[in-house]
Amino acid sequence: MDMNQYLDMFIEESKEHLQAINANLLLLESDPGNIGHVKEIFRSAHTLKGMSATMGFEDMASLTHEAENVLDLIRNQKLTITSDIMDAIFQSVDLIEGMVIDITEGGDGSADVSAIVKKLRAIVAGDFSAEQEVAAATMVVEAPQEESTPAEDHELDDYAMMVLKQSQELGNNVVWIKVTLNENCLLKAARSYMVFDQLESMGEVIKTKPAVEDIENERFEQSFEIAYVTEQSIEKVRTTILNISEIQDVTIETIQLKSEAPPAPVVQQTPAPAEKGAAEAPQAPVKKATAGGKTIRVDIERLDILMNLFSELVIDRGRLEQLAREIGKNELQETVEHMSRISGDLQNIILTMRMVPVEQVFNRFPRMIRDLQKDLNKKVNLEIIGAETELDRTVIDEIGDPLNHLLRNSLDHGIESPADRKKVGKPEEGKIELRAFHSGNHVFIEVKDDGAGINKDKVLKKALERGIVNPATADSMSDKQIHELLFAAGFSTAEVVSDISGRGVGLDVVKSKIESLGGSVGVDSVRGQGTTFLIQLPLTLSIISAMLVQVKDEKYAVPLSSIIETAVFKKDQIMMAHRQKVIDFRGRVVPLVSLQDIFQVPDNGETMEDEVAVVIVRKGEKMAGLVVDSFIGQQEIVLKSLGKYLVNVFAISGATILGDGQVALIIDCNSLIK
Repeated sequence: MDMNQYLDMFIEESKEHLQAINANLLLLESDPGNIGHVKEIFRSAHTLKGMSATMGFEDMASLTHEAENVLDLIRNQKLTITSDIMDAIFQSVDLIEGMVIDITEGGDGSADVSAIVKKLRAIVAGDFSAEQEVAAATMVVEAPQEESTPAEDHELDDYAMMVLKQSQELGNNVVWIKVTLNENCLLKAARSYMVFDQLESMGEVIKTKPAVEDIENERFEQSFEIAYVTEQSIEKVRTTILNISEIQDVTIETIQLKSEAPPAPVVQQTPAPAEKGAAEAPQAPVKKATAGGKTIRVDIERLDILMNLFSELVIDRGRLEQLAREIGKNELQETVEHMSRISGDLQNIILTMRMVPVEQVFNRFPRMIRDLQKDLNKKVNLEIIGAETELDRTVIDEIGDPLNHLLRNSLDHGIESPADRKKVGKPEEGKIELRAFHSGNHVFIEVKDDGAGINKDKVLKKALERGIVNPATADSMSDKQIHELLFAAGFSTAEVVSDISGRGVGLDVVKSKIESLGGSVGVDSVRGQGTTFLIQLPLTLSIISAMLVQVKDEKYAVPLSSIIETAVFKKDQIMMAHRQKVIDFRGRVVPLVSLQDIFQVPDNGETMEDEVAVVIVRKGEKMAGLVVDSFIGQQEIVLKSLGKYLVNVFAISGATILGDGQVALIIDCNSLIK
């Protein structure tokens, strides 16, 4: 059977299990006595081993098997966790992650695992005595007196028997099933898959005879056998299998196991068929979550196609609404209004389908912080808040690197060494807070540390050395303006280039990436108390609410998320400050920006009125007033790219097609606010 069709599923599930292992390892390191964490790690490792063995990635299966043996000793309280043991397990996980990356890039997932396998085996050997190994090896299956076959016929090794024994102790049915197909059955592999599919829904397949690979390739006569664990009754299992067509007979026997033999490392002998993934951990049989059948995996490309199709519908909806208003017939207007409500609900569902929690990105950082603090000899506690906050999948895929850079920067430049923190009366352990929260149509992500804060004198000195700041204006710069210099192109305060926080690359890379997503990033710092980086991101990149404005004969769209207010000012209310037109807006001096001048819109000869229409927009704490001719109104618009030939167009983030077929450019307010 061709396993390539399951490769994408294998990669996705492997990443999920590795993420779970990393998260639980960190919890275990902070709470070594919590066996619950060990069980969760063991469960993920056990499943990962079965999956990799089924897919034919032998190096991964072998390494996971050895790590599983160590985890089993810890789980059974035969081994005390030490820093060296944790490091060895972390190294194993890193190597497995490297294999998954290699497979993702088209490789075969092979790697030299001999060194780490040797280390893991040494850990196991230091705890197991020869007598225990001999005792474990002598475990046998005791067949029941009725309806049974000799134990040796099952050919179960002590590992598989240990799985069965633990399941039996939990009150589960441990059985040996023989399935016989009809003589005239043509698709034996398909029928066997259906049997496995049904069994996996009710319990756990421990071993098959012949091997799974032989069954999948129809290398068996009319029957195959299965060692199986389930909470269901034997009769229900029998009935379920017999309900599958072309099944001639099913015999089920209970397996009785001796209980006096000492436990051995638990390993699944033969993984379950690839179609359903490998079996779960041996402590309990596989259980289907109550909502397990209500979720499916959908390729992001399909969602993109769905979004694009709906985007066209939004354009047509706008056109219909306009026509309905022009024609003025009540029946038509009512129908269009109903369609608008339905399409609005559909839009919300489609957008929600694309939303995923930022947890997917945040979960990778505790492990990174754990490793870096060791390298830097610092003590840091990473606190994650709001990991359930949801963002569009396309944004999620892009923010990992910027956040990685900011966290490394906080750990390297922000948090002081334990000795330095002690000198100034701080706890030796520093704190980094990674927080996400919704506000309006935006998601904010905050990276906050309680470190030394930004040394503004050092920053200003570097900026002057590199010619980023004019010496004439340096003295008049506020603290916030100096802090913002960190985002200047090529700026870095690193004295020595290292891998910790960007190899001398400044935060301008972070700013560029965030702004390319339609967001913004700012920094605030108090010397001696810490630094906070605040990222603002749009909830979605595809459909946005915007205010349409008229500038001469052209129409522009201003994202509603950037607008504070729209207002009309008399010409005599406009003042001049530093050769810049400004207005007084609620006690604040706000500079005016003429869109006609910025975009060089041709004059249509219409005379100017005594009043000026202004859209007040903001970027963080800064504001500006966009001067337009008139306000058209608010509507949902579809954000379209300008294409590869129109890149880096100043103050334009894209375009949209209006209901009447006209194209309106979407203004990037961040570029217009200085």
